[in-house]
Amino acid sequence: MQLVVYILVYPLLWLISRLPFKIIYFISDGVYVLLYKVIGYRKKVVRGNLKLVFPDKSDAERILIEKKFYQHMCDMFLEMIKTMGISNKQLQRRFTFSNLEVLHQLEAKNKSIMLMFPHYASWEWVIALDAHIASKGYAIYQKIGNRYFDKLVRDIREKFGTTLITTKETRDIVAQNKKEGNLSMYGILSDQSPMIKKALLWTPFMGITVPAHTGAEMLCKKLDLPAVYLKVSKEKRGHYSGTFSLITENPKEMEEFALTKAFLALVEESINEAPEYYFWTHKRWKHKDKMPQKFQ
Repeated sequence: MQLVVYILVYPLLWLISRLPFKIIYFISDGVYVLLYKVIGYRKKVVRGNLKLVFPDKSDAERILIEKKFYQHMCDMFLEMIKTMGISNKQLQRRFTFSNLEVLHQLEAKNKSIMLMFPHYASWEWVIALDAHIASKGYAIYQKIGNRYFDKLVRDIREKFGTTLITTKETRDIVAQNKKEGNLSMYGILSDQSPMIKKALLWTPFMGITVPAHTGAEMLCKKLDLPAVYLKVSKEKRGHYSGTFSLITENPKEMEEFALTKAFLALVEESINEAPEYYFWTHKRWKHKDKMPQKFQ
């Protein structure tokens, strides 16, 4: 069945990926009308999240953010498909970086890097970074259930130099690269909700106490990896820029969970600056009332 679905869907994805960007965004406008105004895809979740984290905003202000978010989400969905057919030249023109010296200075010290960023603006096109670094780039991801689409995603990323590794593979690969002295950079999305039973930290995020992923911090401390935050800004439709902030060069010197909290504080800054670009369809605050007694 997985192969049948792949055979049926792949030609459509391929066709869309070869279309000019003007047509891509024309399609995106149509998808927006369908998802937001007709189907109302996850509208209850989005509206609930916005009301929870922005209680001081008026209903009209939150609805405006909501609409802009759905428009952006549809753009990004089509941009993900377009990645199949985009050239490296196009990618570099549409995703730029402003202060690469933050990374280059760490690389000059022969240090591998943990690059942390949230589901904000465009995380798909961060693969443009591979053309600007000396390190081997890795992207940590959740394996896709359909093995054929999983392979497709891997092939697309590898075209631009990024190697995808699953969350289960990460610890061993990072440790092996450290042992062999391989200069590496690991991109990880660390803003979503972990399983409650595995949560080691509950901390305020956008004013609401929730469990937080600490895996990136644990790896940084164990293997002495500098942590860098990547802030992605949407300059205009289909164009993004990335700015780097050094969270710490010496993670072992930080107090427990200080690195994770610093990362989340930077994510909050991005969200407050332009909330329409955060991925509000995720149920990020679903565990807000389930904090175990031991954390209280």
